Amino acid sequence: MQQQRGRRDASERAKKLRASAYARSTLIALSVAATLLAVGFLNRDAGVRHWLDLRRDVVAAKSRIAEIEARIAAREAEAEALRSDPLATEGAIRADLRLARPGEWVVRDEGLTNLRNP
Repeated sequence: MQQQRGRRDASERAKKLRASAYARSTLIALSVAATLLAVGFLNRDAGVRHWLDLRRDVVAAKSRIAEIEARIAAREAEAEALRSDPLATEGAIRADLRLARPGEWVVRDEGLTNLRNP
């Protein structure tokens, strides 16, 4: 009987030691994880802030790309119109060289922004 009681006591002590070791290991792991998270949040060059800055830069770059692609599409449409439409070609030449057909009147609004209607 005492032998069985001694075995139970030893078994219970072993369980308590295992539980204590598990608790200690868990506490150490949580401490390491908390430290790594704190470093990640506080380190501007390599942490979460840096990642957030990079995400913001990617969003800005994507918006610039979309804007430039829209400008390219507009230029390509204009180039196609210049290739295929003689009136568009003539209008572009006349606008660039400031030319008029014989008998046409050209009205330019340069510098007329300060005039008032009486």
